[in-house]
Amino acid sequence: MSLIAELQRRKVFKVGVAYLVGAWLAVQAASIGFPAFDAPPWALRIFILVAFLGFPMALLFAWVFDVTPEGVKLDAGPRGSKAIVAVAVSFVLLAFLWYFKGQPAYRDDSVPAPTASAASGQAPAAPPVAEPVRGPIDEKSIAVLPFADMSPGKDQEYFSDGMAEEILNTLVQVKELRVAGRTSSFQYKGRNESLRSIGEALGVAHVLEGSVRQQGNKVRITAQLVRTADDTHLWSQAYDGDLSDVFELQEKIARAITDQLKVVLQGEQKTRLVPVATSSPEAYLLYLQATAIFDRRDEARYDDAIAELQEAIRLDPKFARAHARLASINVVIVNRAEVDLESTHALVVKHANAASALDPTLAEPYAALGFSEGKFPGRRIAERQALERALELGPDDVTTNFWFGLSLVKCGYLERGTALIDRALSLDPMLPNALRWRGNLYLDAGDLDRAEQVLKRSRDAGLWVADRSLSELARARGDHASAIRLFTNALRFPGLPPDARGVIAAGSFGDVEARGRAVAILQAYLAAPRTYVMGLTPLLLARLDEPGLAIAVARQRLTSDNTDFLVLLWGPQGRALRALPEFPAFLRDFGFVALWDQYGAPDVCRKQGAGDYVCP
Repeated sequence: MSLIAELQRRKVFKVGVAYLVGAWLAVQAASIGFPAFDAPPWALRIFILVAFLGFPMALLFAWVFDVTPEGVKLDAGPRGSKAIVAVAVSFVLLAFLWYFKGQPAYRDDSVPAPTASAASGQAPAAPPVAEPVRGPIDEKSIAVLPFADMSPGKDQEYFSDGMAEEILNTLVQVKELRVAGRTSSFQYKGRNESLRSIGEALGVAHVLEGSVRQQGNKVRITAQLVRTADDTHLWSQAYDGDLSDVFELQEKIARAITDQLKVVLQGEQKTRLVPVATSSPEAYLLYLQATAIFDRRDEARYDDAIAELQEAIRLDPKFARAHARLASINVVIVNRAEVDLESTHALVVKHANAASALDPTLAEPYAALGFSEGKFPGRRIAERQALERALELGPDDVTTNFWFGLSLVKCGYLERGTALIDRALSLDPMLPNALRWRGNLYLDAGDLDRAEQVLKRSRDAGLWVADRSLSELARARGDHASAIRLFTNALRFPGLPPDARGVIAAGSFGDVEARGRAVAILQAYLAAPRTYVMGLTPLLLARLDEPGLAIAVARQRLTSDNTDFLVLLWGPQGRALRALPEFPAFLRDFGFVALWDQYGAPDVCRKQGAGDYVCP
């Protein structure tokens, strides 16, 4: 008898069809009934899985057993029946084991894993994962992963990222809750990491993941809270609304999280967690688009971000956060060539003041104002006061801690500045520029192993300028070839001849002939009429054993951003500069003396009676 005929005789086809129809009806009923009884999200998935695994079992029993007037009996059949039974059983067991092998837990498919950029259609290169946080993990801690863009056109990534970031920023304000920083959480975008490993890496007990679907004016945000230790889903919910409802949707999600984690809310947070930032949905979308550019430090699109924020402010002149973000972008834009510092600073002041007047609780405008003041000689006290106010308003704000820490370091307060940079990294362990500066401080302290660790993390996170610091590490270890190569790669200096980078790098690392040529190149650059010079100029001159010329350029020429040079002053490489007879006058010109008189002497200097500071 043929196999087909045997299957028909044993009614296997009939049983299979009947089973599929019954299973389909059961799944439809379960999809309606489970939510009605508040069943957890994974319950329906388990039900479907059992129905799937039951199909081969039904076929198996139809083959082996037969219904007779005397009851259910084993069908003897051909001798191959036992073999077929064994194969069928093996199939079921293998299918069951295969499914669970790769599953960290029962995951809710209504919240898909974060997707890659819609623009490329491909997953981005995997960024480095933050090092695991050691020690006990606080149960009231969370990381907010970037939400997946589920919009029909897959072109609303800025919106899905923005929703996750807005919820993250709201949770940061909750005193009892520890929240992983944005940079560290968003590094997992497009990755297929288990939530348990993410929790271990970021030192958090919970993860929030979700998706956003925007179509026209309609928005659906789906979110779920997962305990990382065992991948238990604590809560999952989908919220629907219009663009005008986004703050209410964020409020519901944030409040659900604080309820689940049993966080005690204080003050106004008892009634409201997410403030209504603007009454204009269009202005809010423009703000999110500009914020995406700012977060990526996408210099080529800074002008687009400025235009978007200006339009947002036109649509809603009372949009405080748009003013604050416009101030921040004007702070970082000065790193580009040919930007007028005075006019850009005037914009920072204008929008920072407008933001603070509209919302005095915002830390961002004060942080932007302070960091912008620090780009000018003689404004050290104004810089310090603005950053102190920012830290008062946002003690857990990553950018404020980092910018204030870096400001303190460049003013000679190495110990306290390092502590604030460490604080920023405790909040956001993968903040690239903070990693780079922490590596520089390790280098100055002679801790080469730790310097290498954090500098490589900075570079792997996409900060190309970290190669400049790694070049110093290579020199400290005697690898001059690598030092020159790394320094050449990291030198960005518009206005110099094509071969200047290699010459300056070689001259900086001991090539006497190249050093002379490099100094000549920089002197020719300085001789050309310019409103300001690149902030790297005094730094490079100091590295080329021209400390006197370096100090003269810093005192007499307006530079774009000389933070690297000012930090250099207080480390081992700054001794030659500190020994110059004109150094005390430089300290007065740059406002250091006035700052130190008000706040106390820095780590490496002491005041000589009523006179100048001595910095050996």
